[in-house]
Amino acid sequence: MWIMTNNSYLSIVSKDCGPAELLVRARRAGDIEKVFPDAKVTRNTSSDYLYRAVLPRDVVKQALAAMIDHIDYPNFKDSVEDRSLHAAYVGVWCAMAGLQHPPPDIERATHARSALTSKNTS
Repeated sequence: MWIMTNNSYLSIVSKDCGPAELLVRARRAGDIEKVFPDAKVTRNTSSDYLYRAVLPRDVVKQALAAMIDHIDYPNFKDSVEDRSLHAAYVGVWCAMAGLQHPPPDIERATHARSALTSKNTS
């Protein structure tokens, strides 16, 4: 499961852990701790995701439920302040828009790309 928050990107899987646990992975330092402040995060340069933490499933469930309770924005991409994270999410938005039939209005996709360009140059 990929979890994209407005300040972190996580991959959560059932791998290299016990049945009552989940492996939470991140590509950027600090992303796991933003969602799981007490996590013991390790760094492994021989893995696809550099940062990892094994957490109890119940802890992951509680954190995800709490994130839902704190949604207060009308547009997810606009709530992302980190430029590099915003740029990555616009790329994901464009890729996923390509799966939609019919696809979104091209003006909207162009606007998303323009927003990316202006955010990266400002």
